[in-house]
Amino acid sequence: MSITSAHKIPESVLVVIYTPALEVLLIKRADATSFWQSVTGSKDSLDESFEQTARREVLEETGIDCRHGTLLAASLHDWHLENLYEIYPQWRGRYAPGVFFNTEHVFGLEVPQGTCVSLSPREHTDYQWLPWVQAADACFSSSNAEACLLLPRMVQAKGAA
Repeated sequence: MSITSAHKIPESVLVVIYTPALEVLLIKRADATSFWQSVTGSKDSLDESFEQTARREVLEETGIDCRHGTLLAASLHDWHLENLYEIYPQWRGRYAPGVFFNTEHVFGLEVPQGTCVSLSPREHTDYQWLPWVQAADACFSSSNAEACLLLPRMVQAKGAA
C-alpha cells in the first residue's frame, strides 16, 4: 500500500466540541445529509501530529480557533483514545487501493456557551448544540456516539488532573 498526496491518510481525529453544560456541537455533512457528527478529519501529512490535525480541522470545519496562542488553545484535550474502524464503502475511493481501515484519535474541546460557529459549506450544511445524551443518539457514527457518552467521565477526569 502506498499513500500519495492524491489519497487520504487513514489516520484521523474526532473532536467532541462541548460547553460547560455538556452540550455537544454536531455538524451535518454536505455529502451525506442525514449524517450528524462531531468534527472529524484526516492528517494532511504523515508527520502532522494528531493534535495539529485536531486544531486545524476544528478551525476549518467550525471557524472555532483553538490553535496555539489563542484563548481556546488550552481547552483542547487529548482523550488518549483511538478507534479502528472500517471505512464506509462510499468513501473508500478517497484512500489508496487496499486501504479499508482508519485509525481515529479522539479529543475534546470545551468552549464557552454561545461560541459562534462558522461552517465550511463545502463540508457541512447545518449545526446544532445538543445535550450529550441526545448528541450521542443523533450521531451516525458509533465511535462518535460513544465519545459523546464518555463526555461526562472525560470532563470529570480532566478536572481531577
